[in-house]
Amino acid sequence: MNFSFITADRIIFGPGTVSQVGSLADAMGSRAMVIAANDEKATLVLQALRAVRVESVILTVVHEPTTDLVRQGTGLAREAGCDVVIAIGGGSVIDTGKAIAALLTNGGDPLDYLEVIGRGLPIAKRSAPHIAIPTTAGTGAEVTANAVLASPEHRVKVSLRSPLILPHIALVDPELTHSVPPSITASTGLDAFTQVLEPYVSSAANPITDTFCREGLWRASESLLKAYEHCDDAAAREDMALVSLLGGLALANAKLGAVHGFAGVLGGMYDAPHGAICGRLLPFVMQANVSALLSREPRNPALARYDEIASILTGDFEATAQNGVAWTKKLCEKLAVPGLARYGVAREQFGEIVEKTQRASSMKGNPIKLTDAELAEVLARAL
Repeated sequence: MNFSFITADRIIFGPGTVSQVGSLADAMGSRAMVIAANDEKATLVLQALRAVRVESVILTVVHEPTTDLVRQGTGLAREAGCDVVIAIGGGSVIDTGKAIAALLTNGGDPLDYLEVIGRGLPIAKRSAPHIAIPTTAGTGAEVTANAVLASPEHRVKVSLRSPLILPHIALVDPELTHSVPPSITASTGLDAFTQVLEPYVSSAANPITDTFCREGLWRASESLLKAYEHCDDAAAREDMALVSLLGGLALANAKLGAVHGFAGVLGGMYDAPHGAICGRLLPFVMQANVSALLSREPRNPALARYDEIASILTGDFEATAQNGVAWTKKLCEKLAVPGLARYGVAREQFGEIVEKTQRASSMKGNPIKLTDAELAEVLARAL
């Protein structure tokens, strides 16, 4: 048994912990780039920085990060002499922060380091000091070693990937998620759910990530629907913030699978929320994997793990993988996850989507290699 485990230098979790951002930043630098999706969240950080006399500049992220946005933000940070990055927002904001912090110390252009479409050069230096503060319970980006960037000209999302870009501090305050509306609670929550499920059956699962995944699966089964239906349920919000964190820890140290292989491709081709894509695909990918394992690799340990997942989700120790698929499909229906056709996906594009998905890095973690026909069938069912 061989595995390694990496994460942020420090994780701080709990209600009200965002109040520590000023003192944390003061210990890391004197001028901060604050990256946020809206003025309310930016103001929260700016007030804390002013209290400790740390100067700041702001970069607003209104869409998923692109290579051009990272170039713009890195230039702004350099001109302002920023020596610390603070990203407060969802996965898009935090991924922007990770990419900018990496380029501040490594130089060059995003395409120098991006996989698939770029030169794929290794990150050589630790990124600039970075505090990542999630405001949604979804991606776990505060503890992942990659930054997902869209390249409009290539119509794909790809990753800048290295342990050296992990945030120095992951500051997770569940209270920041209380204002998230139901639709976003659903999509981000399904992303978090997927990220504790896929690593558990992945080809790179290990005893440490298994522990995180089991805990995350149980908490998601108890609290995702509650957080969606009752936005003011503090206990459910706290559970889902922890699920998101656990998923980030798991995926950074194991691998994902076909759901995220598809999601990266579809997110680059269509204007669709990442979590909604994951939620729509998840039960159909689960079914495809279980069927393929039964027919081609019945002794693969992932098959038994799908049974374990079903037991955790349903609370029935005799549940089978098929029960887990049915439970997940019903959850997605309750969360009103739309079909892929809502975002413009059509059957005539299946060939291109499948071809790109087969090349996606997340596919390396899928418990069994799915055929083109099996992937196309997943898309047809999710349409």
